[in-house]
Parts: sequence; C-alpha cells; structure tokens
Amino acid sequence: MTDAPRTSTLTPKPAAAVERAPEGALSPAVVWQMVRKYWSTALAAALVVSLAATFNTLGQVKIYQAQSTILFDPNPPRPLGQKVENIVDLGAGSFWDNREYYETQYKIIQSMKVATAVVSELGLQHDGSFLGNLPPGTPAPDANVPEEIAAEVLRGRVKVDAIKESRLAVVKLEDADPQRAQRILNVLVDTYVQQNLDDAVTSTATAADWLRSQLDKLKVDLESSEMALHEYKETKNILSVAIDDQSNMLREEMKQLNDTLTSVRTRKEEVQARRDELAKVKGENPTDLPASELLESHVLMGLRTSYEEAIRTRDGLLGEGKGRNYPDVKEADARAEAAKKALLAEVKNIQRALDKDLAVLKRQEAGLSGLFERAKKQALDLNLLEIEYNRLRRSKENNEKLYSLVLERTKESDLARVLRVNNIRVLDRPLVPRAPVRPQVTRSIAIGVFLGVLLGIATALARGLLDRSLKTPDEVEKDLGLPFLGLLPEIDENGARPGSYSPRRQRGKPVRVANSELIVHEQPTSGIAEAARTIRTNLLFMAPDKPYRTLLVTSAGPSEGKTTVATCIAIVMAQAGQKVALIDCDLRRPRVHRVFRKTSEVGVTTAMLEDSLDEAVLDTDVPNLWVIPAGPIPPNPAELLHSEKFKKFLDDVKKRFDRVIIDSPPIVPVTDAAVLSTLVDGTVLVVRAFKTTKDLARHAVRALQDIGATKAGAVLNAVNFNRHEYKYRYYYYRREGYYEGDEAAAARPARKAAARAKAAEDEHGAGSAPPA
Repeated sequence: MTDAPRTSTLTPKPAAAVERAPEGALSPAVVWQMVRKYWSTALAAALVVSLAATFNTLGQVKIYQAQSTILFDPNPPRPLGQKVENIVDLGAGSFWDNREYYETQYKIIQSMKVATAVVSELGLQHDGSFLGNLPPGTPAPDANVPEEIAAEVLRGRVKVDAIKESRLAVVKLEDADPQRAQRILNVLVDTYVQQNLDDAVTSTATAADWLRSQLDKLKVDLESSEMALHEYKETKNILSVAIDDQSNMLREEMKQLNDTLTSVRTRKEEVQARRDELAKVKGENPTDLPASELLESHVLMGLRTSYEEAIRTRDGLLGEGKGRNYPDVKEADARAEAAKKALLAEVKNIQRALDKDLAVLKRQEAGLSGLFERAKKQALDLNLLEIEYNRLRRSKENNEKLYSLVLERTKESDLARVLRVNNIRVLDRPLVPRAPVRPQVTRSIAIGVFLGVLLGIATALARGLLDRSLKTPDEVEKDLGLPFLGLLPEIDENGARPGSYSPRRQRGKPVRVANSELIVHEQPTSGIAEAARTIRTNLLFMAPDKPYRTLLVTSAGPSEGKTTVATCIAIVMAQAGQKVALIDCDLRRPRVHRVFRKTSEVGVTTAMLEDSLDEAVLDTDVPNLWVIPAGPIPPNPAELLHSEKFKKFLDDVKKRFDRVIIDSPPIVPVTDAAVLSTLVDGTVLVVRAFKTTKDLARHAVRALQDIGATKAGAVLNAVNFNRHEYKYRYYYYRREGYYEGDEAAAARPARKAAARAKAAEDEHGAGSAPPA
C-alpha cells in the first residue's frame, strides 16, 4: 500500500478570531517564499542578465586615458618687480578668487578653438584610426573629413576635472590607442597654454597701441591747458605769487583795518559819552560833575573845591546870624560867584575840546571805513579770479597726471609685451597609460550579476504577485477570514497521487482505485482518508455543544471539487458510526449518482413531488451512508430549493439521519447555494489549491455574509505536496508504514531481510552465503 502524507489534526480558529491580512503586504518572509518558489525563473533571469553583462563587457573596446596636470598661477614671475603690472589681468586678485575664472578656463580647454588647432597640427581629420577610435593594430580606413567634425570628435573625448582646494586641474583624454592618447593630449595642453599666452600678449599689444595713441592726444591737451593758465595770469595781472598768498594778505589787511576801525568807533563813543555827561551840568548846581571828569582835570577839581569852600564860608556866616548885607557875607557870596563862573567856564572849555576830538574821530572812522570797503572789494574780485584760475590750474594738473599715468603704463606694457609672462603652465606632462579605464571587467560583471539577481528576484516577485490563487492554509485563513478545517491531497483519475517531499514516497507506485471520490472508503488507511478524518474532527470541534447536523458543501466556482469533498466528509462521518445522508442538491449539474453508480431517475425532485423519501433514499457500499440523488433536473432549481416543499423534505431527511451532507452548485455563478446556506447549520466552502482565485473566494464569502449564513470553515482541496508552498511546512508530516495494512506490516521484515542479503552478496561476491 502506498505511503501517503498524514495531516496533523488542526484545531480551527473561530470565525471571529481569524483576521484578514492586509492586501499586498510584502514581508521578507513572503519575498523569500516567492523567490524559493520561483527559483528557476529568478536563476534564469539572473543568468541571462549576468551573461549579457559579461559578454557585453568582454566585447567592448578597451579605452585608455591619458592625463596631464595644469597649474593656474595667480602670481606669475615679475622680473621688473611688483610695481610693473600686466595691462591684461592674468587672474590675480579678486577675479582669481571667482570660480567663474576656473570654469571659463575649463571650457576653453574643451573649446572648439583649441580642438581645431590640435586637429590642424596633427592632421587628425585624415586619421581614420582616430576618427573610428580603433585600437592599435587595427587596419585604419581612409578618412578625409572637415576639421570641424574631427574637432567635435576630439572634444567628446576630452574631460577636465578640478582638484579640490587647489589651483590645479587634470585634463583627461580617452582613446583606444594609449600612444595616440598621450600624443594628442600633449599637443592639446601645449596648444592651450600657447593660446593663453598669445591672447595675453595680443591683448597687451592692443592696449599698448591704444595707450600710445592716447599719449599724443594727452600731450597736446596738457600743453594747451598750460598756455591757457599762463595767458589768464598775464591778462589778469596775476603775479607769480600764489592766489592763496594774495588772499591771505588781503585777509590780514582787512583784519587790521577792521581792528583800527573798531578802536576808533569805541573812542568816539567814549568821547560822545563824556560830552553828553558834561552837557548835563546846570548853572544852579555846578558841583554836580561826573566823577571821571573830576579825576581827569585837576583845574576843575580845584575850582569845585574853591566854590564849595566859599559856599561853606557864607553858610557859616549866615549861621552866625549875620545878614545878607553883612560885608563878610557879601564877600563870601562874591567869592562863590567867581568860583562858580570859573567852574562853568572850565566845563565849557572841556566840552569844546571834546567836540573837536569827536569830530576828529568821526573823520578817522569814515576814512577807515572806506579803506575796509576797498579791501573787501579787492577780496571779492580776487575770489572771482581765483575760481577761473583754479579751474585752469586743475585742468592743467589733471592733464599732467593723466599724461604721466598713460606714459608710465605705455612703458610698462611695452616691457610686458617683451617679457611674455604667462600665468598658466603644464605641471605634469601626459604619460602613456598602461591600463584601460574602460571597460572595468570585474566591476561591470559584478554590477551585471547584482542587477541580474535583482531582476531575478523582481521576476519571482512579479510571478508570485500575479498569481492570485489560494495555495496554503495560511492564505485561506488570512485572505478569506474563515476557519481552516483541513485539506485533501490531489487525486487523479487512476487513484491517489499525494504530493510528498520524501524521495522514497515518490518512488512508490500509485494506488489504483475504482473511483477517485471513494478513495476514503476503498483505502481507509491512506493519507487522503486521514486528511478527511481531520476535517471531520475539526467540524466536530467547531461546535461541540451544538454540533452541525446539516452541512452544506459549496465552492466559489465550478470544478473546484465540492462533490469530492462532500463525499469524503460523508464517508468519514459514516465511518464514525453515524447514519449519514448525502444529498445532491446540485440541480443543474448533478454528480453524486455517478460517484455511487446510482440511477438519476429518483432523487430530490421526485421526493418533493411525491412527498415521500422511501424511493429517493438509496443505500451505498459504504456502511451507514445513504445518498439522495438530484433526480430529474427541473427548469427552475432556485425557486424549487426556496420552496416550502424543500424545507419539509429537508426536515424529513434530518429526522431519519444523524448527519446530512448537502452537495450544492457553486455560490458565485448561481444563487442555489445561497438559498441552501440559510437552511443548514453550517456551510463549508471548498477552495481548490492553485486554481481558486482570492477575489472569487472573497466574493463567495461576502455572499454568505450578506445573507447571514453560518460559515463552518474552508477546506483546501487538490493539494499537491510536491509544490514549493508545502515544503518544510509544520502542518504536514509522514510516518513510514504507520497506516499500512496487516499484510504489508507482516511482509516488512521479509523485505528488509532480503535487502540485507542482497547487500551482503554484493559485498562478499557471488556464491558466498549471507550471515544468519
């Protein structure tokens, strides 16, 4: 008897506990599974890409690269000293710090001008090896192209790379011939350096010629400005003394005149004040004189004293009681009157003197004012002269400075043109390259292998993602959200063909059975029978308190094995000692009568019409198992199954049998199964491995949910254990000979002894007896 894989009993999860995995989630484990499954596709893609990369790399022409280093010097040699500068800026100063200068020079190296000069010098427009980039030793075709085309070819092979944090640049030239690459690059850098020098010299010569032409013009302008200044001084009678000195002299003179005028005016005010004070003296009281006049005039002070003594003497006599006519009193009055007249006369003399002094001071003031005004007018006239004079002098000085500057720069430019100073030089000459830079065989092949592996993995993933069929119990639970009841191995037309990873099992002969759907009955110790018993156990554990008495077996689409699953479940239920009825409710394409070789003239439809089960219930070769075929196919199956007669028919069947298994049409194409699912205790959804798509199965589950049907679980049918998905899985195991019959078990020692004898014979040679 053929060994078959045995499925371990699985405890199904309740429907509420099963969670659906997110669609499209790719974990590393899933990727690894897909790659392992489609390893041949991944390997083929990787080999194709790797071989293509290898052949492409080995078939490429070897390209060599010559290199030369160029230095951009901001401080070129200056034999004439730092003061003698180039007319054309060579890159020193702020312009040198600008990256635009470097980028400009890099573009010049790769410019059409330099390339054309190199092509012209080497005659590359006639070199077929250069134009075709042929390796050495290859026959060169005749070529004669325009210089511009050859220059474009050369420019495409030149590359300039700046060295960071330096004023160096590396010029690279790629060619299939290393000698040619070195020769062309050598000429290219020399041409660039020479062109840079020629451009500098040409610019310097142009600047020098322009300066020389400007020098003659500036000389004429300088002489004209000098003569204009001389003529102006002569016309305006301006001495050689500087205008500033003359202005200072006038300023000093005006200051002195102003000081003298101020002094005279002050003196005049003083004299006027004295005169005004003396004019206030009255004849009644001549003693009321200003103190300053008394202090300055001793005569006036003596006369005042005599007057005051005469008044005191008179007042004394009058005080003694002498009258006005008393001689002494009269004498005192006479002396007082004489003193008064003399005092008043002296005051008048002083006033007359002050009037004369005031008149003199006024004449002095008028004279000084005239002198000051004339000096002021001379100063204003001098200012007008100075403005024009300064303009002419400034023009002369500017022309003189500009002439001197241009003369100096002209001499320097002549010297710079003779010296031919260049700020760019070749630091490292190009050498003949020894090794090619392209293709990098190891790197290219490694990249090709890496890309091949990636493409292989991507191809395997694409195949895995495009395959939308359900394959494993995990996918059934995660994608459908249904408890997994078990699986049935694949069965062919001739018998059992269970998949297994054991080589010995694959060498076993397939078991021949009369009917593949009845293998559980005909081979009760096979792996398929054990798998069916696992489904039975799981169904019993799904509702231990309220077991399923009526079970509907359906599928999402046709040809998924629902009749086979229903038959297997019915047989294992009958083998458990229960009275089981298998009803074929597929009133469109019935098959149960063919499985058990029964007539299709009686069945469900006739029992409903005759209201009797006796003729419809047929016995089978399986103990405790009866079948009820579909009977004649009606024109309206869905309405028939939805009728009250069918409900009564189903109730009658349930009264006679312990378990009722119903085979129905697929639920997605027709509504028969949906109607039946509302009349049973539980519905089993059959999923055919590697055929039923996830979308179709989800549609079926959604249809059951919409009508509120009780979902007992899902069965994975037609499983091939040789497929990659079932390798090294924990769900399945096998025990060698565990389910063999008694005959096979008894014959096992004999087979082992015969094998040992044959091995001994092979070891000791023919004719020697094996050990007992």
